[in-house]
Amino acid sequence: MAHLCILNSLKKEINMANQDAAFGLKPLGKIGGSPDNNAATEYEVAACASAFSQNDLMKVINTGTVGIAAATDNGALLGSMQGVFFTDATTKKPTFANHLVASNAATDIKAFITDDPHQVYEVQSDASGATQQLDVFTNADVAVGAGVTPHFVSKTEVTDTQSTTTANLRIIGVSDDPDNSDLSSANCNFKVIINEHFYMTATGV
Repeated sequence: MAHLCILNSLKKEINMANQDAAFGLKPLGKIGGSPDNNAATEYEVAACASAFSQNDLMKVINTGTVGIAAATDNGALLGSMQGVFFTDATTKKPTFANHLVASNAATDIKAFITDDPHQVYEVQSDASGATQQLDVFTNADVAVGAGVTPHFVSKTEVTDTQSTTTANLRIIGVSDDPDNSDLSSANCNFKVIINEHFYMTATGV
């Protein structure tokens, strides 16, 4: 146990490279430090929808359904996808999963999304270099990356194109993860909120 404490102490003191392993938008808590009860709202998904994975950024669609978001979906962003439920069209069995495959023929697909506008997420950056501290309090878009087998966790990152004008996410801090908080190396993890959240706009779809 003493050896583990010493190793952890040394790890914090030594400047270590970040782990390059994107995971989408992982829910952390709320602005102001309020606890996160992991609540997710149920939304309808159209049959034969595009594939999406756990922690993918989702959007509202003008068909009354939701789907995976892109950087261009300004003002329609909803939150991070945390699971799906549907009745399998072939086996007729109720199915829970952390992802949805494309062209799913089920007619009762539900997605569970962390849709609180004040939700804080952790997300990996594709930035590099010693100026990443300057990224805090700027805005940036997402770079969508698909989840893959076997885990189907999103590969979406926040881009290294910061702006003071409108963009998908607002960077509000640096990760507390000692393996991914080195601002001098690539792929630092940031804490973000959704800057272009659907529930913070007056315009519908």
